[in-house]
Amino acid sequence: LALWRATLANLTCLQQTDLKSLIAYSSISHMGLVIAAILIQTQWSLAGAMALMIAHGFTSSALFCLANTAYERTKTRIMILTRGLHNILPMITTWWLLTNLMNIATPPTMNFTGELLIASSLFNWCPTTIIIFGVSMLITASYSLHMFLSTQMGTTTLNTYTTPTHSREHLLMILHILPLILISLKPELVI
Repeated sequence: LALWRATLANLTCLQQTDLKSLIAYSSISHMGLVIAAILIQTQWSLAGAMALMIAHGFTSSALFCLANTAYERTKTRIMILTRGLHNILPMITTWWLLTNLMNIATPPTMNFTGELLIASSLFNWCPTTIIIFGVSMLITASYSLHMFLSTQMGTTTLNTYTTPTHSREHLLMILHILPLILISLKPELVI
């Protein structure tokens, strides 16, 4: 049931036009995987749940910070109205790309380690769960790509002057991404 909940939350993400709502539903879907792993109660599933909770905490918080950065400049959370930010804020686009790659659990991030441990324990518990898990991961990649392309690519819809990024915004992103990279390099700190 937890996997089914994660898949339904992922499908809800595909329907979102509000950036912060999409990120919030993304967190619900990731926690569905964590609940499934906790319910299995194996060493690998519990390690995967711990890794994914910590990694998604950093990733989700970074996504919310980026959404706020976009909101401060565009005064809207609707994704299609924030498009074209790569022309105005190229460094923020880099942060968006890194954070979205972490959200879809690309190697060698801690998100990947957590999801791999959860997937292997789910498969050992019941081989058919890999189908639901795979569909859930495919949908996660779809809405993450949609979020990135909708906010960053295309022509800008802004008619006002946009302020450049501040060093505090870059520091905030470094303080989200750097610990996640360091934990990814030494996962025994959390597993």
